[in-house]
This record gives sequence, structure tokens and C-alpha cells, in this order.
Amino acid sequence: MTVTDVWADVVGQPEVAEQLRAAVSRPVHAYLFVGPRGAGKRRAAAAFAADLLAAGVDNPVDAERHRRLALAEAHPDLLVIEPEGAQHRGEEARRIITEMTRSPVEGSRKIVVVDRFEAHMPQVPAMLLKTVEEPPPPSIIVLLAEEVTPELVTLNSRSVTVEFGPVPVSAIEARLIEEGVHVEHAQLAAAASMGDLGRARLLATDAGLAGRRHAWFTAADHLDGTGVAVGRLVDELRSLVDEVEAPLKERQEGELVALEERVEKYGERGSGRSQLTARHKRESRMVRLDELRFGLGTLAGRYRDALAERRVPEYAEAVDRINSAAEALYRNPNEVLLLEGLFVSLPILSRWAGRH
Repeated sequence: MTVTDVWADVVGQPEVAEQLRAAVSRPVHAYLFVGPRGAGKRRAAAAFAADLLAAGVDNPVDAERHRRLALAEAHPDLLVIEPEGAQHRGEEARRIITEMTRSPVEGSRKIVVVDRFEAHMPQVPAMLLKTVEEPPPPSIIVLLAEEVTPELVTLNSRSVTVEFGPVPVSAIEARLIEEGVHVEHAQLAAAASMGDLGRARLLATDAGLAGRRHAWFTAADHLDGTGVAVGRLVDELRSLVDEVEAPLKERQEGELVALEERVEKYGERGSGRSQLTARHKRESRMVRLDELRFGLGTLAGRYRDALAERRVPEYAEAVDRINSAAEALYRNPNEVLLLEGLFVSLPILSRWAGRH
């Protein structure tokens, strides 16, 4: 029987994979994974959980089932919690505490993964401090954060911190080529993935990627100082973002089919149906966020190129405004108002040689 390599998709993080593999035999009660978005923290947490849940299971078939379900975040003893909006709410913190005290359903451990933990409101870490410091023995908590904020310093001292660096674009590109993606498309998808292998795979099947990149890169050409031009441009760009979800929905439909097959084979218990549905909703939301950030990053690149050719202060200010708009997306703003406000503030670029 082939044993799944649960770390195969943790790309560009060899030190992390080595550290966590070594920790499986003697895990501690709490871990804090810290690193930029797209670094593979969530994927590494699932791989770590897969190894932990399969450890000590004598029957190879059962052990493989534990790995497969954990990697799909569908294992009954693995709970992944992430904020519904811009921040975790108090009730989500209480849910974490409650889940940590519950006994495992199928194995000897219960694993709780909290994504985007830095999004907790200031009072939430205080509520969780005792639980993280002294969780019930069968439970392991894994906190995922982009940075250690002042609110997380205390929790950081009570957890094993695992540092994730940015994933090199070359590593993403190499993986895509290895999986059969044409070199040119692999290069484009890797560059647009922001270091996220999952997004890169999605983009690798997206025939419209090059066109969307061109639309964002040339967006400044359509600005003429009028609100009409801004409104038309925002509508066009948002319609392109709407199209991005098509390959994701195709993949999600495949996962639903696989789920039904598992239910038919193993039964409904522990199938993770509700978790999968919730994950699909989150994925759709995050795909849109990622696409907008990719578009704004492409637009910022256009102004950087213009700045390199002509040292115009307004171009540098434009880059700062675009970057600020990309950060503001995490706060779930009104998308139309955010983009319209940004484009109204951008300087008009005259046409120049060297445009891509």
C-alpha cells in the first residue's frame, strides 16, 4: 500500500517540514506558526495533524485514512477555525476553548488549528491564555499568524514557534512544471501566486490569467480624470475578478464528489461534510481577495516602472496608495468604493515606451 507523503505540498519550507516531522514523536501542547500569507502555514498544519493522527495507528489502512482525512481538513479529531470576517469574535474564542476540552472521536489526540490568529480582538488572547498554557492532555493547538503582534507576545512565550519564510517563486514554478504545466504558463502562474501553491495550481488552469494581468497593468491608461472613466474601469476589473472563481468551483465540485464517495464507503460519521462546505465558502472569499491583491500588485508594478523611467513624485505616492488599498482589503471594505476611491486618487500616466 502506498503511504501518502503528507509533506509533499509544503513547498519551499524544508526546514519547517524537518522540524515538524521530528516533533511528531514527542509533540508539545501548543505551536505558533508565524510567516507571511501564502507561506504554507495552513498546509503545514494539516500535514502535521495528519502525521500526529496517524502516529501509533497499527493498521496501515486506518493510518492512511487518518492522513487522507486530515489533509482534507475533514478528520473528526481535527478542527480548523478561522474568522468569518476581519476579526475573530469572542464566541469563536469560546468555541476554541470548548473544542480543546472535548475528547477525541477516533484517535488518541484532538488537534485544533486557528487560522489568522492575529485577527483576534485584544481580549481574545487573554481568554485563551490558560487554555493554550495548560490544554487538556489529548489536545494540541496550532495557531497560525502572519506576525507576532503585541497581543500575541505572551502566547508566543507559551508555544513552540515555527518560523515560515516567503516561498520562492522558483519553487512554485518548479512544482507546477513537475505536475505537467507548460513552462510559460507555470512561470506566469507562479509569479501571480504570491507564493501560494494552492493559488498557483488554480491559476495554472486559468486561461484568462494573462488577460487579467494585462487589464490591471494597463488600467492607468484608461484614467482621464473623470468619474465616468473610473466607474467604467472599476466595473470592468471587478467583472474579471468574478471570472476567477470558475476553476475553483470546478475543483470544489470534484471535492464534493470525492466526499460523497467517502460517505458511501465509510459512512457519514466523520465525513467532514459541514467543514468542507464551510471551507469552500472561505476559499471563494479568499480567492477574490487574492485576485484583487494580485491586480493591485500588478498596477503598483506599472507605476514603479513609470517611476524608474521618470522620477515623478506622484508615481511614488501612487504606489503607496495602491499598497494601502491592498492592505485595506483584509478589513472587508466595500469593494466598489475602495477601488473607485483609489483610481480617483491616481495620477494619469502618459503612454510610454516599454509597456508590457
